[in-house]
Amino acid sequence: MRIYFMGICGTAMGNAALLARAAGHEVLGSDTGVYPPMSTVLAEAGIALHEGYDAARLAQLAPELVVIGNALSRGNPEIEWLLETRSLAYTSLPALLHDMVLAGRANLVVCGTHGKTTTTALAAFLLRANGRDPGFLIGGVPQDPPSGNHLGTETDPFVIEGDEYDSAFFDKRSKFIHYAPHIAVLNNLEFDHADIFRDLADVQRTFSHLTRIVPRHGWIVLNGDDANLRALGPLGWTRVVRVGVDEGNDLRIVGFSEAADGARFSLYWRGRLWAEVQWLQPGLFNARNAAVAAIAAGLAIFPDDPARLKLGALADFRGVRRRQELLANSAQLKVIEDFGHHPTALAETLQSFRSRFPGHVIHAAFEPRSNTSRTKVMQAAFMRALALADEVYLGPIDRAEKLKPEERFDVEGLMQFLETQGVHGHTAPTNAALLETIVANTKAEEKPQLVVFFTNGSFGGIIGQYVAATRLNPRSG
Repeated sequence: MRIYFMGICGTAMGNAALLARAAGHEVLGSDTGVYPPMSTVLAEAGIALHEGYDAARLAQLAPELVVIGNALSRGNPEIEWLLETRSLAYTSLPALLHDMVLAGRANLVVCGTHGKTTTTALAAFLLRANGRDPGFLIGGVPQDPPSGNHLGTETDPFVIEGDEYDSAFFDKRSKFIHYAPHIAVLNNLEFDHADIFRDLADVQRTFSHLTRIVPRHGWIVLNGDDANLRALGPLGWTRVVRVGVDEGNDLRIVGFSEAADGARFSLYWRGRLWAEVQWLQPGLFNARNAAVAAIAAGLAIFPDDPARLKLGALADFRGVRRRQELLANSAQLKVIEDFGHHPTALAETLQSFRSRFPGHVIHAAFEPRSNTSRTKVMQAAFMRALALADEVYLGPIDRAEKLKPEERFDVEGLMQFLETQGVHGHTAPTNAALLETIVANTKAEEKPQLVVFFTNGSFGGIIGQYVAATRLNPRSG
């Protein structure tokens, strides 16, 4: 089949296009931003890429199926032509994945407000380390496993990141509803995506819908410490395994500690020691990611005794690009990039860094870019999270002109709150001006410093520019 992907250079779309190519389909696509690294990977796989959207070109190419990414909407010339002519079949990415890959597989679907990408990578990594050949689709760029997509062996599980965001402009169901879970991992649940969900109850509703399509011989792996997940109820139509720190969980994380040389914790499966883990991933949140990935992978291949899964490989797990990724590392200066764009993620990461980098001055730069973070919806939570740093740098609000003034993230309110907490706050009209402030402040510091950039975008390119600038500073080496 000849399949055309609209928005092909997005991480999920690009990895799905590569899966389709590996399955033997002819694949091509379009995007407004055809640039590395995804464009390079796609081109090397023999996928034809087209810059921009052009209805006449699409008509001439005449694919058998068009896959429309969920970032695209009405007004796009190719979408308008598809709707007017009805001459080509079209679908959403999640529907394509179901029909092309997932319908006949035992699927391990990783869901939650935070940690989906890392947990998906961990589950695939552990299955591979235990001699299996799982399929997987990861919504990021993992270092382990070495790619974000793989068809695997049909008799082994398929591990996929289950996003609660909507599927397409014409299908407002959450993506994970399409993914036919045999094992559904519910790692955490908070309010997010204020552009498509009304409130926390609305998010809980879509997670509840997911639980109802897990078969009775499947499993739900659930964070038993999360009150918002517990509120979903007993989930009596399938088997449930609970994971957490608290007593009463089936799998317990015990004795978590963190220091400069990494983190340590023990895993107890129904009262029996399963593994002592020592690894380099920061924070209790990543220990929880490891725990739910381990039990889900164990259930997938050893349903009668999941603790047969060997976990020694966790010591070698290198994580995912842009998830607490260390970009520069010297005695005087550490620079980290993190995909964090929800206040809980920021708070947990900063708390971890206090333990991981004792004695360092923590500089936190945050770009309000997601459809939720650029508004006031979570203003108070963001203020509390950012106050855990010593110096805070707020980038310009993305697409601020599309928000009413009273809806926008309150920059002045954040600066005033930080002052009451003894934290220095800095903002600037442009990312370039903000970069100058960060460079000047970190050069002036005498103590060891940690600079962390939180963004779900590129932060206007200043992250790479800052790392390059530090190389010119002899005190950072």
